[in-house]
Amino acid sequence: MSIRVHRLTKSFRTRSKQEGLAGSWRALWKPEWRQVPAIRDISFLMERGEALGFIGPNGAGKSTTIKILCGILHPDSGAAEVLGQVPWQDRQRLCYEIGSVFGQRPQLWYHLPPIDSFHVYGAIYGLDRDATRRRVDFLVDVFELQHLLHTPVRKLSLGQRMRCEVAVSLLHAPKLLLLDEPSIGLDIVAKQRIRDTIRYMRDEEGVGVLLTSHDAGDIEALCSRVIVISDGQLIFDDTMDELKRRHLTAKQVNVRYLEEGERSLPMAGVETVAASRYGMQIRFDPRTVGVDAVISGLNGLGSMVDITISDPDLEDIIGTIYAENALDPDTA
Repeated sequence: MSIRVHRLTKSFRTRSKQEGLAGSWRALWKPEWRQVPAIRDISFLMERGEALGFIGPNGAGKSTTIKILCGILHPDSGAAEVLGQVPWQDRQRLCYEIGSVFGQRPQLWYHLPPIDSFHVYGAIYGLDRDATRRRVDFLVDVFELQHLLHTPVRKLSLGQRMRCEVAVSLLHAPKLLLLDEPSIGLDIVAKQRIRDTIRYMRDEEGVGVLLTSHDAGDIEALCSRVIVISDGQLIFDDTMDELKRRHLTAKQVNVRYLEEGERSLPMAGVETVAASRYGMQIRFDPRTVGVDAVISGLNGLGSMVDITISDPDLEDIIGTIYAENALDPDTA
């Protein structure tokens, strides 16, 4: 088992704001404090070599959970094991077995080229020069970093820096990779390269991946299982397929006909999104209307020459989950 979390709880002490000038003055001398829960009684397991997506709106508790699993934070109560070790008690030993990437907290030295950072981290992890060189050569090849190695980090693009960040986190061949928003701020090409390389390390080296991201594309490309956290509590823990099955509220159908004409499908639960003289686009809820019934109805409107049926994007499905739990993913 890579990760075992049982009834984990963490809250933070924050100063309460007091109204008015008098309240502000009073708060300087006698501040009032309150406990704000970050995660509340969460439990989950993660198998070795598994790729697990950990998603939720801002402030849901994702980063807090990752920091506890890295040993950076101590929980208020509950238990957690990462690769058989308690993170906040065995942090030094655990660091040799896990890699971590925090999208907004760089590990590379800003004014040094990546190759220098690689050698420094190799020494920190106790690798000899030959082992460091072999590992660096391997990662440079996998991440295609040949032309970046001797350029100061400050001169690299964000996408190039993130490729180097992920590479250095894998320098010591960790068994588990904890990724907190690794593709934040990247363009679509850079995101795809990061995904491809993480997928390669997962498949070829058996590296387990715990990924938090606001980008549904990252989750869908890398993870077979998803945990959704909301307001510090787990609200979903199952496979990606089950997430789609349970929360898939609409399918879209595009159909094109041989003959010209005006058409509509008068069927309960079916909405016409757009129509032209040779085709139409409809939307329906598969939980109330069967796919076969919809296709049969469309077939009765004329000779079809093309039909496509598509599901909504994962991002839309996740938005539905947030809505069901009265959350706005942009403001929560």
